Amino acid sequence: MTDEAAHAVTDEDFMRQAIALSRRGMEGGAGGPFGALVVAEGRVVAEGWNQVTSTNDPTAHAEIVAIRRACTALGRFDLRGATVFTSCEPCPMCLAALYWSRCDRVVYANGRAQAAAIGFDDDVLYREVALPIDSRHLPMRRLLAAEALEVFAEWAAKPDRIAY
Repeated sequence: MTDEAAHAVTDEDFMRQAIALSRRGMEGGAGGPFGALVVAEGRVVAEGWNQVTSTNDPTAHAEIVAIRRACTALGRFDLRGATVFTSCEPCPMCLAALYWSRCDRVVYANGRAQAAAIGFDDDVLYREVALPIDSRHLPMRRLLAAEALEVFAEWAAKPDRIAY
């Protein structure tokens, strides 16, 4: 066995780091018990833990924090080639962010039923997203669509736009 093979970091090793982050953030009063890592080329690029209550930011979930930090560290807006390790199955917001990040894969520990059992129930969000807009519990009103569409047309014609 080569020295490099003897020290290869496994998915389990990275997941243990994500779980340790979830504990550290929780014990430090940052927020709920959630931690995430972004790993690229076999090394941790960024860490994140839930900071919703400590930053008064409802979007400061572990995965979102880790994605933001990783993109800053890498100097780009995508995570192609990266794996995100998260201590819990992502909520719908985080799942969408993971798709938008274009990461290669996600590895998680706790499932959403386990999160629901301790007060983090995302089922209503999963159900709501699937409903037609006018059937959702959050009232939504479409307004000035034609005016907003003009900006979309300008974007489509913009020669220096950066597609993502």
